[in-house]
Amino acid sequence: MLPTTRPTVSRFAAIKALLLVAAFLSFLLSVGLFFLAEERAQGIFVGLWVPSILALGALMLVGEDKR
Repeated sequence: MLPTTRPTVSRFAAIKALLLVAAFLSFLLSVGLFFLAEERAQGIFVGLWVPSILALGALMLVGEDKR
């Protein structure tokens, strides 16, 4: 058997990707609630998660790339 090599992903890149995916999914859910489900208040509430998720990511990753 040949040894398999996995691409190494830094912790910084993994957290960054996870937070961007979470923010994008929150955005899609917000648009879906607001326009498609006609749940405007819930759509606005979920839409507020996007900057909160991105701010959390900025807080978690500050100084991480300087190591």
